[in-house]
Amino acid sequence: MAAFVRQRFMVALVVLSVMLVVVFILPSSPFLNTNFVTIKGKSTIWDVRRLVEWRPCEWWSNGPLLALPEETNGYIRVDCYGGLNQMRRDLCDGVGIARLLNATLVLPKFEVAAYWNETSGFSDIFDVDYFIHQMRGYIEVIKELPEDLKSKEPVKVDCSKRKGLFDYVEYLIPFLRKDRFISITPAMSQRRDRYPAYAKSALCQACFKALQLKKHLVDKGLQMMEALPKSFLSLHLRFEPDMVAYSQCEYSGLSPASVDAIDAARGDRKPLLGDAARIWRNRGKCPLTPNETAFILQSLGIPNDTPIYLAAGDGLLEVEGLTNFYNKVYTKSSVLDYVDFTSMHGNTKAALDYFISINSEAYVATYFGNMDKMVSAMRALNGKPKTLFLNRKAYAECTSKGMEGDELVEFLWNAHKNDYGMGRGSALPDCFCEFSLQ
Repeated sequence: MAAFVRQRFMVALVVLSVMLVVVFILPSSPFLNTNFVTIKGKSTIWDVRRLVEWRPCEWWSNGPLLALPEETNGYIRVDCYGGLNQMRRDLCDGVGIARLLNATLVLPKFEVAAYWNETSGFSDIFDVDYFIHQMRGYIEVIKELPEDLKSKEPVKVDCSKRKGLFDYVEYLIPFLRKDRFISITPAMSQRRDRYPAYAKSALCQACFKALQLKKHLVDKGLQMMEALPKSFLSLHLRFEPDMVAYSQCEYSGLSPASVDAIDAARGDRKPLLGDAARIWRNRGKCPLTPNETAFILQSLGIPNDTPIYLAAGDGLLEVEGLTNFYNKVYTKSSVLDYVDFTSMHGNTKAALDYFISINSEAYVATYFGNMDKMVSAMRALNGKPKTLFLNRKAYAECTSKGMEGDELVEFLWNAHKNDYGMGRGSALPDCFCEFSLQ
């Protein structure tokens, strides 16, 4: 009998331990199984008075700062890897580096096959002639190398793995003078604010004025926008398996299919546990689920019948957490015909998401990645102020304190009201300047 009681006690202890892990370690949505709060009589976030906005700085937008040298130090090709917006970022950095070195820029190489399983290059996505024309005076860009170099492959100088600050001039000029034609991948560790103004102006011009999508992509984007209701909100929602796995965050309440997909993507990158998980989440490092995103949107007064274009990659998890509460959600597959959608590669889809997001009435992002930085900049350039990045840190802070109901809604409203009014989150210090609206 004593053995039986002891066995029952041990089973109960194990069950209690599991319950405590779920409650105290795994974050759960405070509204996962509850009805959303309807905010009556409250304005939307877009009605908040903005005190600050970002505009292109005049020091680069009014023209080149320094005449190009009469002779070039050599020829540089920028090799870009990853998704479309990561490659665009690398190209922008590469333009600044080439100008810093008084080099001539050869059209970049987009190494997309490994990432998107496709072969589209720079000239398949962007208007080459427009790019060359817009860069005149900032840096010389050529389609073809001189005759004596046409048959040569560039000497590859990979700067991407360099740690800490280093001098591009000191490091690359010897390669340029010796080999005349090199290819580079910029280093992520380098700070653009250390570039001289003339090099930084070339970077800004390339990134925000010279990169225009090819006409067939613009036409397709306009066709998609015509199929959407007017005054729609573009939502860049990131909750794909690889995104969640990379974050090392753990979630409760996900479907078994989502859990399996995330576990398959984790590999050796195991989720954080205990205090490390709590600290990481409270720093705003965990992606928002679609359910959490929907709750925050409602807290900000965004009506349930708002048309939402979902600018998201393939494999988005738990999307029902959004569509259960916002019933006018559109995707690429719903506004394109089947043949168009199934024939598109990743770069084309990313380019269309970008085009629609810079032209939508409003833009909301749950992350601040490469696409979000580019979209927010272009929206600032085009005078579209309704741009907001959901505050993951504020959300983690209030839910970790057990806030719920009206208290939670009010906290989220105030946090985002301040962010939107002061232009926080979309700060663009490299090429954009802050202007007071008071």
